[in-house]
Amino acid sequence: MGFEDAMDAVARGVEVLGILTLVLGLAAALVRGGLALRGGRGAEEGYRVVRTVFGRSILLGLEFLVAADIIRTVAVQPSLQNVLVLGLIVLIRTFLSFSLEVEIDGRWPWRRVVPGRPGGM
Repeated sequence: MGFEDAMDAVARGVEVLGILTLVLGLAAALVRGGLALRGGRGAEEGYRVVRTVFGRSILLGLEFLVAADIIRTVAVQPSLQNVLVLGLIVLIRTFLSFSLEVEIDGRWPWRRVVPGRPGGM
């Protein structure tokens, strides 16, 4: 097994990890949402829990998938066309991650509350 084959196997493993993160994140979100409903917190709170937990798993899954794309492009198939495609994929996934983060938190990332600072910002 050569270097390229090993790196391709690593990239596939990271992709599988990303997909598992999405699937298990969905399952965990549904379970936690169901527990919120059963706990009497209402449908709105159950929806919020599912949305938040699954959104976080999507963010983590996207990170794994981007890492797999980087490994594959840099180590396995380093051509100019593949690097350009990787750049586009990373740009799209970064936009998706940023959008999900804003949607989940309800504020821009640079507007996060920092404990100990006046005004919290």
